[in-house]
Amino acid sequence: MPVRQPSAQPEQEIRVASVPAGHVYTRHCAAPESDGVRRLADPRPNGAPSTSQRWWPPVMLAPEWVHDHHDDFDLFHLHFGFDAQSPAQLSSLLEALDRHAKPLVYTVHDLRNPHQPDPAAHDAALDVVVPSAQRLITLTPGAAESIRRRWHRSAAVLPHPHVVELPRMARPRPRTDRFRVGVHAKSLRPNMSVLPVVRVLADAVAELRDAELQVNIHHDVADSGSAAHDPDLMRALEDLADRGRLTLEVHDYFGDEQLWEYLERLDLSVLPYRFGTHSGWLEACHDLGTAVAAPDCGFYAQQRPCLTYGNSQEAGLDAESLHAAVRTAYDEGPAPRATVADRARERAALAAAHRALYASLL
Repeated sequence: MPVRQPSAQPEQEIRVASVPAGHVYTRHCAAPESDGVRRLADPRPNGAPSTSQRWWPPVMLAPEWVHDHHDDFDLFHLHFGFDAQSPAQLSSLLEALDRHAKPLVYTVHDLRNPHQPDPAAHDAALDVVVPSAQRLITLTPGAAESIRRRWHRSAAVLPHPHVVELPRMARPRPRTDRFRVGVHAKSLRPNMSVLPVVRVLADAVAELRDAELQVNIHHDVADSGSAAHDPDLMRALEDLADRGRLTLEVHDYFGDEQLWEYLERLDLSVLPYRFGTHSGWLEACHDLGTAVAAPDCGFYAQQRPCLTYGNSQEAGLDAESLHAAVRTAYDEGPAPRATVADRARERAALAAAHRALYASLL
């Protein structure tokens, strides 16, 4: 009589309080199908409507939330969203997690916060969280080396997943008859040096045949009643537009599909940053086949293939290298584009790596 082999035991589900859970990065670090990890939904912040997808400010960062819900999760995974937390508040969160024996995983997305002109506040927060986390993750080898030097901690290097949904990635790029360089100033993050970069680009693009420069910016920068209002920048951009040096587009925030359509119409997207660490924008461009010129600050060039130019808070803008990046993109043609198959395999590997890391703590 044959011996029946024991059936494989199903993997125990791991429950993660992820801050945040609804952000595209976090969602795409999970497998599309079940991978044995359940991330708790983001609690709705005070004032957010019931239909909102908003996850900030994260409710899970409150020690009271941990005390009230510690039976609902096995470990805590912090990504971002703690900009407004003081070191004392973060210490209180860590004490609550320790009290209930909940391990902390921290993915170091930002060694320098792009929303804060002074690095001191973010440095103080990192000095609380990085030494206390049971496991660290980051996105590039350069960031991992910085973590090793600053805190003598080892961080697992796991790449940024795709940003554009896989079915949308499969669509071919639209055909264009002009070489279009784009700068999206958004609502003027503190890490942006928009006007110096745009002025150099206007000169570089003017030297090229059948080429144009498009600058996009949000309405709140042009609105005198907005905190983001910058009349000097708007006057300078409008003057350049009036002289035919660029096309200026002032609009509301793009939804996902609007953003993908915008990026697909660009041949080169220039990131006008003077400090920062990693970029989801760069990943979206890689998904869609749009070349990127990224500054040499941070670790953008270690994320995906891209062109680089000199720009940092310490050294300023290197106009010659930005000229060269534009010319290279023009001469070399279409950028390397992620394939759906490669991004799907990468996502599966990321999901498996996260589950293995979580399991090692439990």
